[in-house]
Amino acid sequence: MAKTSLAFQVSEQIHGARNRLARSKVLVGFDGFVDTILHVVAQRDSATKFRRMDKMTEYAERIAAAAGHSANLELVKQMVKLGGNGPIMANALGSYGTPVTYIGNLGEPSLHPVFEDFAKRAEVHSIAEPGYTDAIEFDDGKLMMGKHESLKDVNWANLIKHIPEADLLKIFKGSALVAMVNWTMLTGMTAIWQKILTRIAPELGGERRWLFIDLADPAKRSREDIAAALKQVSKFEKYFRVILGLNFAESRQVGEVLGFAAPEETYGTVAHHSSQIREALKIDTVVIHPTHFAAASDGTGTAHVVGPFTAKPKITTGAGDHFNAGFCIGRILGLDIPASLQVGVATSGYYVRHAASPRLEDLRRFLKTL
Repeated sequence: MAKTSLAFQVSEQIHGARNRLARSKVLVGFDGFVDTILHVVAQRDSATKFRRMDKMTEYAERIAAAAGHSANLELVKQMVKLGGNGPIMANALGSYGTPVTYIGNLGEPSLHPVFEDFAKRAEVHSIAEPGYTDAIEFDDGKLMMGKHESLKDVNWANLIKHIPEADLLKIFKGSALVAMVNWTMLTGMTAIWQKILTRIAPELGGERRWLFIDLADPAKRSREDIAAALKQVSKFEKYFRVILGLNFAESRQVGEVLGFAAPEETYGTVAHHSSQIREALKIDTVVIHPTHFAAASDGTGTAHVVGPFTAKPKITTGAGDHFNAGFCIGRILGLDIPASLQVGVATSGYYVRHAASPRLEDLRRFLKTL
């Protein structure tokens, strides 16, 4: 390992950062899910032993072969865990030592048991029942099967019913970073953004805070809805330093709405695409994270960093949310784009290997192995 590598340099840059992170409060919202992680049985040998389907194509072929007939597919539960883009990202941010306030649908009138440990580490405000996701995982991807009935209750009226507007403003004022994620599933999110833009943001004052936004797979939303959401994202830049986080598919969807050609999944084209989106929206930062690398653009230029890929992840659900948390930690700490990308891909890389969020000391050790 060359001690001049970016990963080694970043491990040194974040040495002693815990005290600063402990003073950097973050607010995350507004979703909440209970995730059940599942494997599909390809062949069962005994009551306790089976071979899983490693490839999504094997699952697809089994389903296709059953068309016009029927099939009996067995799913084996691996774990039940807190889910949703917000709780997973907030949990990762909290592991780095940032004080977290979370607002979302985690259970009503009481928390769902899966969020109880999270609530011990964060200030939690639950406004509705959670959604539920069955995440069927393969080595080459995952299928997220959602039950979203409760998400309609994530709206402005219900939000301020549980957290009066004056209290919400106080939480925003005290936060170094605000993260608002999962726009796609939360059909009330655009209206929430509008209220924040008109009632909360103008009252903030002081230095502009970081604002992270993740649309979260907008393929099922109309072009008109996506375009309206992007206009709101642009408006936030007046009051915040806005980061728009996208995976590769999301970046192509957003680019299409903005009129850009779909990029190839290569370092240079994805980095250029992040710059195009950033310039079109006139925001501080755009970051795009395909599976094997990540690229971003801000006012200083563009950069890309290759991730520590593993062919046999312990978990993949939440990897993108961990990348987002790591990248935001870099921004909070004042790191430049390459260093922030390195923190992002290392955070995600650690998570998929260990099925756990890294602490700051875990990240430093992991960076030194890259």
